[in-house]
Amino acid sequence: MFTTIVVGTDGSPTARRALSVAAELARQCGAQVHVVHAFHDPSAGSGGPRSSGSSRWHEAGRAVLDGVLEDPVLAGLPTEGHTVDGSASEAIVSVAARVGADLIVVGNRGVFGSSQAHQSVPEGVVHRAPCHVLVARTA
Repeated sequence: MFTTIVVGTDGSPTARRALSVAAELARQCGAQVHVVHAFHDPSAGSGGPRSSGSSRWHEAGRAVLDGVLEDPVLAGLPTEGHTVDGSASEAIVSVAARVGADLIVVGNRGVFGSSQAHQSVPEGVVHRAPCHVLVARTA
């Protein structure tokens, strides 16, 4: 049913739960998993998501992502990692569009109790996603 699954991570235990859901679905469907880690480089200014290959922020983000990609839950699955400078929801949606994802998996952390002034990552993804979104119970 799904061939390309995108999941976001910040390296937290709740993000690992979403990663586990994405990995289980990928195994069942024979899908590839794209793992996205968003970071913010304050020296880069504002704007939309962008890749940054030389900043220390990118290097720190890549270190988090590399650790996640070594998680045993992903063992044996075709995976690709992406570090993107920008907000988490924008990064996840932009990678999903770029790789032609047919599913995004996000955790529900931040869905409950978020104010209108600050949209949660799951809400931002749901509103902008170019594909199906599964909100996994992680919190």
